[in-house]
Amino acid sequence: MANISFKLTKRDGRARLGQLMTAHGPIDTPAFMPVGTAATVKAMTPEAVHNTGAQIILANTYHLMLRPTAERVNRFGGLHKFMNWPGPILTDSGGYQIMSLNKLRKIDEKGVTFRSHLDGSKHKLTPERAIEIQHLLDADISMVLDECTSFPATKTEAENSMRLSMRWALRSKKAFQDRLGYGLFGIVQGGVYGELREESAKALIKIGFDGYAIGGLAVGEGQDLLFSTLEVTEPHLPDSHPRYLMGVGKPEDLVRAVGLGVDMFDCVLPTRSGRTDQAFTRRGRLNMRNARHKDDLRPLDPECTCYTCKNYSRGYVHHLVISNEILAAVLLTGHNLHYYQELMGAMRKAISEEAFDAFTILFTAEQASGDIIMT
Repeated sequence: MANISFKLTKRDGRARLGQLMTAHGPIDTPAFMPVGTAATVKAMTPEAVHNTGAQIILANTYHLMLRPTAERVNRFGGLHKFMNWPGPILTDSGGYQIMSLNKLRKIDEKGVTFRSHLDGSKHKLTPERAIEIQHLLDADISMVLDECTSFPATKTEAENSMRLSMRWALRSKKAFQDRLGYGLFGIVQGGVYGELREESAKALIKIGFDGYAIGGLAVGEGQDLLFSTLEVTEPHLPDSHPRYLMGVGKPEDLVRAVGLGVDMFDCVLPTRSGRTDQAFTRRGRLNMRNARHKDDLRPLDPECTCYTCKNYSRGYVHHLVISNEILAAVLLTGHNLHYYQELMGAMRKAISEEAFDAFTILFTAEQASGDIIMT
């Protein structure tokens, strides 16, 4: 039985244009997935998320298994019905959250034992249970359980961690139930060591997955190491399958990674920035707490077509921010997600026209030019 399908339609250098078809609809790639960790994209309704242009969102196994539990979500008819999101959903298996939120975790061959960051209760997550949870959630794209190797790690530590993740990947694949429109992605690990990344990619390809994620990056290694690791990993990934760079990132990171052949991204940055008074624009990031915005009649980004920019001034958004009004987070988050989707759309258009290099030059120049201060 066929799982999800992926079709490449155009290339421009290493940049790729394609479409991923799932049980709940298509995803045009390169794609950015807004993060809805606990079955909600913070400060946004599902309709508002859809209106930004997003086709797929991400939710998280770790958080949902603790609250409200996968079984409860399943009784509501699955995650799509539970949160009123009709489009595709990808669920992260929880490996990163267990690393970042649980300092007392215990990892062995069977899986990972940890205590809930909510109430201290003890839990055991195995590859099989991670897949079962994602099945109960009705995720269109499930992820294998992996150990997200911390940074820094010695080569021996990264090697042992990666090989454990590869054994868990095989168990995850055996536990996954093939069905039309649903898929399972493997996760390449290996720290910042190129030969370990190559070994990991080859092990996953031998098992066989519907897509391949690049994990274990954006964990403190810095931009240079992130991209040098991506550079040596990408050539070992199958050309016929989607590539997903997990947890990245800034707009400039997305553009650079698309140029290296990445198809899918997720990051909390646009939503978190919306809740911390930051706006992304074509000319860089704005701090809306800054007093220079208080009399500014312009929208956040004069070229943006989002709801916020069509209806509100910088002066008003600044007022909301310094007044600690909830609407500030709503308007800024909506704008940021719309900006990210417009950026992905612009990259797809550039690839289709074989103009990605020119797009990258223009994008970089605009970001470097900075915001024009109103006089």
